[in-house]
Amino acid sequence: MNTVLKTDPNFHEAGRRFFRDFSPGDEFYEKLIDAHNGLSDEQSEALNARLILLLANHIGDLQVLREALQAAQQSA
Repeated sequence: MNTVLKTDPNFHEAGRRFFRDFSPGDEFYEKLIDAHNGLSDEQSEALNARLILLLANHIGDLQVLREALQAAQQSA
């Protein structure tokens, strides 16, 4: 399987239509910020780590995960 890392807006939700490609991404970002409200720095870091591992497991494709790591390192 040759899956390539998607870097263009790719958020969607079954049964919902959005006027802009990034609107559902904005909604996710708002939920992410809300999830961190009231957490200490350590709790926030742990939440991020758990989320990354859950999403990485869901993606499952090691090549895509390698590409994502490389892209994240290059943008740092």
